[in-house]
Amino acid sequence: MLHIKKPEIFTPKFEIVSCFVEYQNEILLLLRQDHKSEPNTYWVPAGKVDKWEKIDDAILREVQEETGLELKNIKYFKKLYVQYPEYEFIYHIYHKKLKEKPQIKINLEEHKKHIWKSPEQALEENLIQELDACIKMYYKI
Repeated sequence: MLHIKKPEIFTPKFEIVSCFVEYQNEILLLLRQDHKSEPNTYWVPAGKVDKWEKIDDAILREVQEETGLELKNIKYFKKLYVQYPEYEFIYHIYHKKLKEKPQIKINLEEHKKHIWKSPEQALEENLIQELDACIKMYYKI
């Protein structure tokens, strides 16, 4: 479950960063590999923040590792608090609007393929948990 405000009882195990990479009103979605948690679901470029790493550095690293893109001036959107029965974590959402369509080089260890979809079309895909709520929140759908 996503929370905008920190719940009274909240013990995060880690932090996650993610980025809506957007080109001409479409967002980049990555299909997760079979061995990943929630396999065969789409997610945006994202990953865990390493210990002692700044979140702004983590998102640049994760986007580069998962897509080959070296982005600058990524905008911070929101900090959310996520509670699942098994664990809790802090979730940071970023956004980057691109002027030119990039060449995506996905990391095949983590993802099978990539697609570009409008936010509305993305909601029709098989998405990782809570990504639909994040898309609706960011794009005000």
